[in-house]
Amino acid sequence: RSSPDVFESRMEKRNEVKKQPVGYSNQGEFIRCMEEKARPIFFAEGLGTKTSKGGFTKDKTLDSILNVEMVKEKSAEEIKQIWNQYFSAKDTVYAVIPAEKFDLIWKRAQKCPSFLYALPRKEGYEFFVGQWSGTELHFTSLINVQTQGETAPSQLVLYHYPELQKEKGIVLMTAEMDSKFLVVREAQCLANQVQLFYATDRSETYELVETFNHRSSEFKYMSVIAELEQSGLGRELRPAQVSDKS
Repeated sequence: RSSPDVFESRMEKRNEVKKQPVGYSNQGEFIRCMEEKARPIFFAEGLGTKTSKGGFTKDKTLDSILNVEMVKEKSAEEIKQIWNQYFSAKDTVYAVIPAEKFDLIWKRAQKCPSFLYALPRKEGYEFFVGQWSGTELHFTSLINVQTQGETAPSQLVLYHYPELQKEKGIVLMTAEMDSKFLVVREAQCLANQVQLFYATDRSETYELVETFNHRSSEFKYMSVIAELEQSGLGRELRPAQVSDKS
């Protein structure tokens, strides 16, 4: 195998169809509306977003998700609770990243904008290329990059929002993914690896990122797997080993 070239992923938007639940009624909707009016509206997801053909949001801003002006009066811990509580009810990946950690990730992303990540599968691993585009991190399977090149579509996008970084000391993160290729726990494993490789204090770990970007001929795929197994990330994705007692 040869190391993939740095590529620019195309951003796409998935059309989501909201279905009315069983037992839906106008009365129930009225009650829900009254409950919404009784508490502050912190989130405004879907407002003012531009979309591109496909499954991902184009130019997704924090203002399109969160009422930034309203939360400015809140503490960092309160914003963290609001963010986590909101996204815990959604089928997605999300995080609140300390400013210092994101500073390190961002600084390294400027020098090394792409990396190869390994996702544990039932047998072996599937490799994904992660490519930074601004504060967005796009993931595409290596096989797609090798067969489609620059036209390979993103299968996961991590959106990082540094708008509150200076004032509150936090960076908000959420994601969109193509559910035809990934489930949430797999997307979470890839997101966790960004912290593992870009926010590490261990020089040997970050050296893999540098090697991939600047000395690709020296890069070894198995080194990524070794780091992943040592960290324990993705262990829950492995099916339990069942011994044959027959």
